[in-house]
Amino acid sequence: MRHSFVWSALRWATPSFLWLLLSVSAISAGPDFNREVRPVLSNRCFKCHGPDEENQEAGLRLDHREAALAELDSGMTAIVPGDLTASELVARITSNDPDLVMPPPHTKVSLTAAEKQVLIDWVAAGADYQPHWAFIKPVLPELPAATGQHPIDRFVDARLTEEGLARCNEADKATLCRRVFLDLIGLPPSPAELDAFLADQSPDAYERMVEQLLASPRYGERWARRWLDLARYADTNGYEKDRPRTIWPYRDWVIRALNADMPFDQFTIRQIAGDMLPEATARLSSATLRWLIGLAPPGPPGWA
Repeated sequence: MRHSFVWSALRWATPSFLWLLLSVSAISAGPDFNREVRPVLSNRCFKCHGPDEENQEAGLRLDHREAALAELDSGMTAIVPGDLTASELVARITSNDPDLVMPPPHTKVSLTAAEKQVLIDWVAAGADYQPHWAFIKPVLPELPAATGQHPIDRFVDARLTEEGLARCNEADKATLCRRVFLDLIGLPPSPAELDAFLADQSPDAYERMVEQLLASPRYGERWARRWLDLARYADTNGYEKDRPRTIWPYRDWVIRALNADMPFDQFTIRQIAGDMLPEATARLSSATLRWLIGLAPPGPPGWA
């Protein structure tokens, strides 16, 4: 069910709520490779120790675990999982010797204290590598023992307890109604809609309000904006001529797809090759107008 978590989450929304939600799965066994380690290696190390063989220094490659753990021609090993003393990477990033420290001073790139600590903690925890997150099958975590109406509540409650904090008071019905309207359709409730919700004393009044908003055409219009912004949607080309272009069918297709709760894989396939699918129609083919967005260099009239 779309956004079913809003049924309980918005009841307790506070400025710290999102931070807590993002932190409940923090891993104590070491830094997360994709979230914390890979960005440091990519930004600070891969230029000289990445996949580009022509620019590799000292024969060291840090983007593959097998290569990073292999003994180098010098006889040293960059990473020895769990052994900070034997890991040359740790020695180099913590060195004060300008002839030894990595990255070298002439690159004008240096590791912050926090970045050094991430790499040190990572090596100490076993230097685990992970493929890109898109290729890792999601695994459902075990639910904490904390109480809560919704599974997400249990994760939030567990982290609140760990931090010695407690929930704020439950939002009153008027505040809750306004939060849900603004979150799902981007508009506040009308006085009549607010009065109707306040007058509804049935136990499922909140759930029915959420379902009503999810079924509203305004839901797709609000959330399509997020995707269209990322897709660089605009009704004109941009550049110095900024000519109008007929691209609105793509906008409408995205709105309809969200309102129809289209699965994400189908949402993606139709934008990549909707015109080549066996059931292709003019409406389905409009999804592939995505390819015209951004393709607007100066050219003859009617290019876009």
